[in-house]
Amino acid sequence: MSAYGGALSGCSDLSQLRRRVDGPNKRQCRRQLPAAQHATLPAEQTLPHRHRSLHQKAAKAFAPATIANLGPGFDWMGCAVEGEGDVVIAEACPDLPDGEVIIRSITGDDGRLPLVAATNCVGIAAIETIKLLGNVDCGVALTLQKGLPLGSGMGSSAASAAAGACAVNALFGSPLTKEQLILPGLASEATVSGYHADNIAPALLGGFVLVRSLQPLDLQQLLFAKGDLYFVLVNPKFEAPTAEMRAVLPKMVPMTSAIHNSSMGASLVAGILTGNAALVGKSLDSDIIIEPVRGPLIPGFAAVKAAANAAGAYGCTISGAGPTCVAVVDNPQLGQQVAEAMVKAFVQEGKLEVNSARVVKLDQEGARVLL
Repeated sequence: MSAYGGALSGCSDLSQLRRRVDGPNKRQCRRQLPAAQHATLPAEQTLPHRHRSLHQKAAKAFAPATIANLGPGFDWMGCAVEGEGDVVIAEACPDLPDGEVIIRSITGDDGRLPLVAATNCVGIAAIETIKLLGNVDCGVALTLQKGLPLGSGMGSSAASAAAGACAVNALFGSPLTKEQLILPGLASEATVSGYHADNIAPALLGGFVLVRSLQPLDLQQLLFAKGDLYFVLVNPKFEAPTAEMRAVLPKMVPMTSAIHNSSMGASLVAGILTGNAALVGKSLDSDIIIEPVRGPLIPGFAAVKAAANAAGAYGCTISGAGPTCVAVVDNPQLGQQVAEAMVKAFVQEGKLEVNSARVVKLDQEGARVLL
């Protein structure tokens, strides 16, 4: 891996992947791959003749909140942040048909999410993970503990999918890498908000992730080089479903706007790689394509953005599809001041109550097995 991060490249040739995973000389095959590259395969395919024995009776996994888009990085940039997230417990069920997935219970969703595995993001991720694992010798029951609000712009569905995939993988000894679990997560996300990886990739891998390509899957992990970087996340009591927020996006944009956003996206990457929080904030603040059409749908957004910047933030924008707003600062004390200003603007100008206001750092680990 270079000092600037690593490439995670997909592999669409199943026979090539079999050689990499099941080949006669596994060590030699692994040495031939660059250290920062990891093969993945389409979620609907499996590795035939693989039998996965149960490793433990239950496994518990956590996945963090994520910030997608980061202004001009629409659909190609995201990062994981510390603090709240979703927890999934996967339990082996010998009484179920081998490979079958059920959802036993969900808490923290006010009863809104379906318990049918095939229609729930955590269930879909689990089903697709089992397909990748191959032949398993039991069914799986899931318990989902929602720590992130629905429709919040903090990667709620991705956190469920990432934690679910990790927990199921852990039941069978974690033979799949986090990189391989991204495609089951993508299949899950596609049912909720579209086939994009800017939430699911950082939810699994942690840190900043740039999505260079989806087909084949090619992700770049970007390491924030040095210095301090904090995110102020303010989530109002207002729901912004991703599908509705996508419906307002322009089909065509002027060339000048495309050039501007390309420049700001490049500046965002430069800020991350050089550890320049100010440049990250200024770049994040400068989207002129997505934010102008989504912002008016979030009550008080313009006032919140102005208040954050007036309080000393380097920049402010919408987190994901919203309504959560994110600002960038370089110290937690300033972050608290910015958070207070943003909350005040939401209450006074947007006439909205606020669910939470937090100052958080990057989560560099991503999804992890707790037990």
